[in-house]
Amino acid sequence: MRLSESPISSTAGRHHVDDEDIRHALRHWVAVNDSDEEVTLFLGPDQAGNLIEVGVLDTDDGPAVIHAMRPAQGFKFQAE
Repeated sequence: MRLSESPISSTAGRHHVDDEDIRHALRHWVAVNDSDEEVTLFLGPDQAGNLIEVGVLDTDDGPAVIHAMRPAQGFKFQAE
């Protein structure tokens, strides 16, 4: 399964980010933060080109999107 095809949980929409914007950001991510053991944060553009962060949880069934919002100020990402 491609990362952009991961299931999106209802919690990911709490910050009013469209599913298609989440999928777009995961297809075109520009930076990552994998300092958390359970959740990897990807930074990528939504369909309008605005950066969003997307949190992906690694589960037994594969990756699942659990978080999406505009990036928190001061949060560190590594360019890939």
